[in-house]
Amino acid sequence: MAESNPLGCKRVSRRDFIVSAAVGTGAMIGASLVASPAAASNKLPPKAMSYRPTPNGKQRCDNCANWQPPAACKRVDGAIAPSGWCVLYTPRT
Repeated sequence: MAESNPLGCKRVSRRDFIVSAAVGTGAMIGASLVASPAAASNKLPPKAMSYRPTPNGKQRCDNCANWQPPAACKRVDGAIAPSGWCVLYTPRT
């Protein structure tokens, strides 16, 4: 006599369930990585770049290629003084 299945559901093998769960988990992780914006900044800490709020001779942040007025830098994090200086100083061309 055959087993009766009152709901008419097809049985899923353990292998099919594990594969489906792995694919679904991977898809959810991938979607969360694509959907979330990058929280980390690629700017470097001022201390690591030997930043100081005083110039190094004629080398000043406000005449550096990385300077972003009024008080920022493309490569160093935080508030930057226009008269400051760091080891990443690159003269404007």
